[in-house]
Amino acid sequence: MTLAIPLEKALVLREKGALLIDARSPAEFAEATIPGAINVPLLDNEERKEVGTLYKLKGKQTARRLGVRIISAKIPALVERVFTARPSGSPPVVVFCWRGGMRSRALTQFLDLAGLPARQMEGGHKAFRKHVLQYFDQGHWARLIVLRGLTGVGKTVLLHRLRDADYPVIDLEGLANHRGSAFGNLGLAPQPSQKMFEALLWEELRHVPEDGYVLAEGESRHIGRLVQPPKFFEALQKEVSLWITAPLDIRVRNILADYPACDELKEKFIGPLYALKERLGKEVIHELEVLLETSRWEELVRELMVRYYDPLYRHTLPERRIEVEVADPEGDLRELIDAVGQIVDNNPEII
Repeated sequence: MTLAIPLEKALVLREKGALLIDARSPAEFAEATIPGAINVPLLDNEERKEVGTLYKLKGKQTARRLGVRIISAKIPALVERVFTARPSGSPPVVVFCWRGGMRSRALTQFLDLAGLPARQMEGGHKAFRKHVLQYFDQGHWARLIVLRGLTGVGKTVLLHRLRDADYPVIDLEGLANHRGSAFGNLGLAPQPSQKMFEALLWEELRHVPEDGYVLAEGESRHIGRLVQPPKFFEALQKEVSLWITAPLDIRVRNILADYPACDELKEKFIGPLYALKERLGKEVIHELEVLLETSRWEELVRELMVRYYDPLYRHTLPERRIEVEVADPEGDLRELIDAVGQIVDNNPEII
C-alpha cells in the first residue's frame, strides 16, 4: 500500500481530525506552515544547512548518507513525539516537508514501521502554498460585511463580542498581530510572515459557507508589514459598511485600554511619532513629543486623533453605509446586530 496521498485528501483527513506533522527544520516551520501542524524536524537548522552544503559540494548520494547518520540516532524520539501528540483514535497522521521529498517520506515510513498509521502529503508545503494562492486568486468566499469607523470606536472589541455571540467573524488584526495603525505593533510579538498570514486567513475563510457571510474590520491594504490578498481586499470594499461612531472621550478611553503598558513602551512610541512629521509638521511633532515625555497619555491620544487619525480616516468614509453609534463597546449590541441583519437581508437603510 502506498503511503503517499494528494494534498486534497490530506486536507480531508485534516478536517476529520488528523494530526499534521511538519518534518522541516524549525526555521522553515517558523516562517510558515499549514495551520494546526506541529513541527517534528528530522534536521535542525544547522544540520539542514550542513546537508545542503554537502549536497552542493559532493552531490546527492553523499548528502543523503550524512542525513541518514544524523537522523538515525533521533528516530526513537521522533516517533515517540508523534505518538504522544496524536489524539487517540484519530485518522492517520499526515506528514509533509517542503516538496514531499525525503524528509517526509522517511518520517512517514518510520511511523508506519512503529505501528502508527501515517501518510505522506504529496507536493509538501509547496503544494499547500500553491493551493492558498489559487484560493485567493479565484475569489470564491462568503460575503464580507465590514465594520469601519474612526480610530478608537472599538471595532475589534465589537467583533470579538459578535464572535462570542456566534456571529461569523474574521479578526484581521489578530491574524496579522498588529493593531493596524502607525503605533500598531507596540507591545505585541512580531508579525507572522506574509505566507503564514495568508494561510491563517485561508483557514478562517474556508470555514464560512460561500452562500453565507462573515464580519470583518475595515483595514488598509497594509496591516503593518503584511499585505492583504488583492481580491480579498477588493471584496472588503463592495458591501454596505457598518460605520461605527462614538464620542471622542470614549474613543480616547478605548485607545488607552488597548495600550495598557504605555509608560513601559514610551521609547518605542518615538519612532512612529517621528514618522508622522511629513504629514503633521515639525512644530506639531514637537508638541506631541512633549506630551509623550511627560506621560500625558490622554492628551497625546486626543491630539493624535484630532490632528492625524480623524482627518485621515474621514477620507475613507464609505458612501454606502449604515451608521451605528456605540457609546460603549462593552454595552448593548442590539442596534449593531439589527444593522448586520439589514445588510444580510439585503434591506439596509443606507445613508
